[in-house]
Amino acid sequence: QVRLVESGGGLVQAGGSLRLSCYASGSVAISTLGWYRQAPGKQRELVAHITTSGEITDYADSVMGRFAISTENAKNAVYLQMSSLNPEDTAVYYCYLQDVDSTVFWGQGTLVTVSS
Repeated sequence: QVRLVESGGGLVQAGGSLRLSCYASGSVAISTLGWYRQAPGKQRELVAHITTSGEITDYADSVMGRFAISTENAKNAVYLQMSSLNPEDTAVYYCYLQDVDSTVFWGQGTLVTVSS
């Protein structure tokens, strides 16, 4: 069965950077990889996603220019480089994988806390 594991979350000062990683295990043919986040008291929202070919990317307006998504297809991995972090970025970040049959798999989440 497909499993996704995130890492890289933690506590960071405002203006700092973090890099999140997500690795998928199991047999799967990947179509899309990406990240969602859920801040306290808010709905889960899309942060960024990318096709495995790198042909299409999409970012939330709130992270445009600060976050960068990338993939390493040979490792079934997706990364999120986060810079210029602010307290509004505090959330649990979840990676997801959509396979070629449009089935979606989710990671367990990793907490990012940005302090003032």
